[in-house]
Amino acid sequence: MYQQIKHLSIEKQIEYVTRQLIAIESINGTAGEVELANTVQRWLQTFPYFEKDPANVWEQYIPNDSIGRKNIFAFLRSPSGSSKTIIYHAHMDTVGVDDFGNMKMHSLNSDALESYFKKYPFNQEVQKDALSGDYLFGRGSVDMQSGLAVHIANLLYFSEHLDELPGNILFMTNSDEESQHKGVTTSISEINRLKKEEGLDYVAAINTDFITPMYKGDPHRYIYTGSAGKLLPSFYIYGRETHVGDTLSGIDPTLISSEINRRINNNLDLTENIDGELILPPSCLYQKDTKTSYNVQTPKSSYLYFNYFIYESTGKEVMDRLEEITNEACLQLAETAAQQYGEFAERSNLPAAVNNQRWNIEVTTLADFILKLEAMGLDPRSKSKQVVTEYRHLDERMLCFKIAEELQQLDPDKKPRVIIFFAPPYLPHNFLNENKEKDKKLLQMIHETIDHASKESNEVFSINKFFPYLADGSFLSLHETDEEISALVDNFPEIETLYPIPFNDIRKLDVPSINMGVYGKDGHKWTERVYKPYSFGVLPTLIRDTTVRLLTAFHDSQIK
Repeated sequence: MYQQIKHLSIEKQIEYVTRQLIAIESINGTAGEVELANTVQRWLQTFPYFEKDPANVWEQYIPNDSIGRKNIFAFLRSPSGSSKTIIYHAHMDTVGVDDFGNMKMHSLNSDALESYFKKYPFNQEVQKDALSGDYLFGRGSVDMQSGLAVHIANLLYFSEHLDELPGNILFMTNSDEESQHKGVTTSISEINRLKKEEGLDYVAAINTDFITPMYKGDPHRYIYTGSAGKLLPSFYIYGRETHVGDTLSGIDPTLISSEINRRINNNLDLTENIDGELILPPSCLYQKDTKTSYNVQTPKSSYLYFNYFIYESTGKEVMDRLEEITNEACLQLAETAAQQYGEFAERSNLPAAVNNQRWNIEVTTLADFILKLEAMGLDPRSKSKQVVTEYRHLDERMLCFKIAEELQQLDPDKKPRVIIFFAPPYLPHNFLNENKEKDKKLLQMIHETIDHASKESNEVFSINKFFPYLADGSFLSLHETDEEISALVDNFPEIETLYPIPFNDIRKLDVPSINMGVYGKDGHKWTERVYKPYSFGVLPTLIRDTTVRLLTAFHDSQIK
């Protein structure tokens, strides 16, 4: 690789590397992730700096991964002897290509896609961008092979200009960002190992995940000083099945599920209020009853889960609020069911006496339900582990529901019940705390760097607190207390097996992640494209300037 790019300008280097990365079908969960990791490792090993010391490029395998995915690391040591270090990180996987339809065979061919979209009359904005020549198309073009290419080019630059580097750079590229984030969670141990063995002091991490316009005509290039977190609150709903000929005497779990969904899905009252930030409401990702074939019996149970972004709130706060909402929903449904049965009985000349208790629906968190079962002398924890062993082939979310279902069956009463829990994936939130001196200084330096970049480039920047989508940077710091983490873990079925997160190691690491992303449009769509003038021209200089300023500012600082 070095021979192909050494004489190119940095803009041309990044475009060349991006095209080569796009051409590798590194779809999440496929062997292409391994191929891309191997390719990046080989490329880095051709750089003269790493040829002299090959041990500074290495791989880290993801434990128990069925296809052998891995992270790739490279370490660039400053001649200054400083311990201060900036982490460059980017993910290497992409989403699939089925959305390209009849252009699927060209989904990794940037030139073919550009030619196609130049003649594409169905989306004038896409056609205009293709005709401009300023955009590079293809799966992964913006999310995020171009971001990975920016880091590779800057790593090469600093390796050839060590006199400009007042501290160290740790480069890493991670697998599995688009699914379970196994790459970055695995990397935590390696980053901490280097911290201890090499005496490194991490100032910040810089991620290049893509940025995009927030509205039509949006002129801003967004810089994010943190990452939003994510929860997947899930609801196992157990009703009382009945024949359709006696439907009013049953408790329909699909009705409960629908009412919970109605109260939570896209509910702006459940979003956090943070000025100037793009704050997304919870949204339903899955709702289904558990019937597998036709019959005239009402469903016995139902599954429901939500995508729930967290910014400054904690998992405990979210769980408390959702439990409250679910209680309100179930109380209202019980009252309605009693009224409907009373009216039905009257119309049908049936006995009028109705016991309202027949429609009561218990609401509980998983943690509380486990304690309740244990108080009965039962062993829910062993049952939970047994379910994991027996149903390990299931999707992790379905396996969590299976655990809730089997625990419900342990209850001899088997009363109608909603069990609320968290399922994978979970991402912590990572943001700058302006009450901490280090974070305050870091934010000040970012503002100074962006002010300088704005004058030099005439770009319009906006500095925001939270990258509004999911990013690996979430896992580099932990803001929750031990009590708040316990509240999360206790309500997460078999988390140590299904979704292991090194909470203690993340807390020890405590690295803020700044997102300075490539700019483009339509990430995860077949019209995905990266804007070359900013992403290949302005951004690399901005990241290098940020790197130097931060390493210099913290070099002699006593702030920890």
